[in-house]
Amino acid sequence: MRILVVANILLSAMWFRNSKAAKTLLYVAANHELILCDRNVTEMREVIKRKTPDILADAEVFLAELSYELIPSVEEAEKLIRDPKDQAILNAAIVSGIDVILTGDKDFLCLDLDYPKPMTATQFLVVEGVEL
Repeated sequence: MRILVVANILLSAMWFRNSKAAKTLLYVAANHELILCDRNVTEMREVIKRKTPDILADAEVFLAELSYELIPSVEEAEKLIRDPKDQAILNAAIVSGIDVILTGDKDFLCLDLDYPKPMTATQFLVVEGVEL
């Protein structure tokens, strides 16, 4: 499966290394196609610079060592989402053939989509049969 991981999951995985987000990210990287959107990577860097600038170098190493496909954000709307800043990410997921969007963002989770399917880290691990 092609799994798009959004910024809030990436940030949680970096800040809380034993979290479900971290476990899910490592599981996806080992068992599926891990996809990141350029807009999410930019958002992750901006949040780290603002909240925990001392770990920015570690975050860059983390990204460099992680195996993933980077997709560009897409501005044309395919399916509307409530938060305009998330629109290009949702569009990129649709255009890039993403199966699952891993997120904690309620704007994604409330969408009535089967493809790509928005899921929390916990939901995804349950569906995959991975022990929590």
